[in-house]
Amino acid sequence: MTEVLFYHLQNRPLDAALPQLLEKCLERGWRCTVQATSPERVEALEQILWTYDDASFLPHGTDRQPEPARQPILLTADESNPNGAVTRFLIDGAAIADVGAYQRVIHLFDGNDSEAVEPVREAWRRARAEGHEVTYWQQDPNGRWQRR
Repeated sequence: MTEVLFYHLQNRPLDAALPQLLEKCLERGWRCTVQATSPERVEALEQILWTYDDASFLPHGTDRQPEPARQPILLTADESNPNGAVTRFLIDGAAIADVGAYQRVIHLFDGNDSEAVEPVREAWRRARAEGHEVTYWQQDPNGRWQRR
């Protein structure tokens, strides 16, 4: 079964939390795909990953660039998986039909946005009904993740 994780952003925005989580995935040798809801958001994410930390580099690309299969982190606005990712990040309410195609699926959502919470609740119910291992993570006041 797939591990489905829900990360509730409260004290740090997506722009700060996503690079940190991607770094952890790469440290473990996991290929990742980050799915947004529009090509414009993919472009914005690409800029974030280039500029989030002057001392770090996250190797990444988009599915519109040549050879997306070579990217350890692939940014996309659709459900494709050309880089063979085992970890799928879903942001801004993005969704995939086949959760079971991954070892882990990670939903990142803004807990301060009531419109963002309801689709995530539905994803939680669906993942549990399908028998996936579901966990919920919340930020503490310092922005560290705590399993709840």
